[in-house]
Amino acid sequence: MVSLRKHSPQKKRGNGTTVAMTDNALAPYDAFLLVSFGGPEGMPDVMPFLENVLRGKNVPRERMLAVAHHYELFDGVSPINNLNRKLIDALKPLIQFDGPKLPIYWGNRNWHPMLTDTLAKMKIDGVKHALALVTSAYSSYSSCRQYLEDIERARLEVGDGAPCVDKIRPFFNHPGFIEANTENIAAAIAKIPESERQQTEIVFTAHSIPMSMASGCAYSAQLEEVSAVIAKRLGYDDRYKLTYQSRSGPPTQPWLEPDVCDYIKSRSEDGVKALVIAPIGFVSDHMEVVYDLDTQASALCRELNIHMARAATAGAHPRFAQMVRELVDERINGGSRLIATDMIDSPARPDFCPADCCPLNATAMEGARRPPHALSS
Repeated sequence: MVSLRKHSPQKKRGNGTTVAMTDNALAPYDAFLLVSFGGPEGMPDVMPFLENVLRGKNVPRERMLAVAHHYELFDGVSPINNLNRKLIDALKPLIQFDGPKLPIYWGNRNWHPMLTDTLAKMKIDGVKHALALVTSAYSSYSSCRQYLEDIERARLEVGDGAPCVDKIRPFFNHPGFIEANTENIAAAIAKIPESERQQTEIVFTAHSIPMSMASGCAYSAQLEEVSAVIAKRLGYDDRYKLTYQSRSGPPTQPWLEPDVCDYIKSRSEDGVKALVIAPIGFVSDHMEVVYDLDTQASALCRELNIHMARAATAGAHPRFAQMVRELVDERINGGSRLIATDMIDSPARPDFCPADCCPLNATAMEGARRPPHALSS
């Protein structure tokens, strides 16, 4: 169930962050839940996984088989599950053993451990009220509201006694997310030969969504600001571009652009010889990141004689794990809400989404029914 709450007031701090005071009543949380998309971990998993993703969607089997081939290139293993395990390991000393001492659970939308199974286990363990982090930083139907729907659907399947679950706010403007991405991109820049760095550009990427969906949320504006802030921190404020990847649906349906590979081609025509690709729209690597960027974009750069370095996603970075602890403390203790000071256009999102937040109209719904070509999120 989506709750309505007022937005929080904000104030400035002198330590590089903006803070806003929480507006929700303190809740007695007794567990932490990591919610993610999930991915196969071997070729026998691939087709059942794709069937889960495509359930209720009108996608030809030939298309499913074509997507399965992407997984074959990686022995059927998506990196997302292993990265979530690493994140949980990093969170245990911060959340489970020290600090709030909350047991950590993990449930996925489309592959094991499945969210419904996890909530059923939590019910058996006596969990009543869990605080959940979704592995998506931004505001949109696909990256926020749909996960709320998934959680509610899983609770209904578990039935009476299913734990209540509150989702942590979108965290795109939290200092920990910005700092983790900035450090990862700096490390990628360092891989570019020093003689080429003055001509290097940063190409930020995020998952494209239909324009009809983007018009009802702040997704693209949030991405634009994150890109601008990180580029400025790295001294690249005049040498960066936000691009999109993994669009699907009919060519007649407009999606967010430009496509990352189209942009790479255009920069090659302009004589650019070095690019850092930074997937800031994604919390963790998964099939779309490793296929679209490490396979397709990388091959294109080699073909065009462009030196490409790909930045790591934020999810395995120690600062990201610390950010999760800070967000948990924020909700449990009702304290200040950290926001990067240079995120001047984006206040902290409310703890509970308004009823009209990130709507899915009929046109956007058609786009949502068409999963991206790598079928992950």
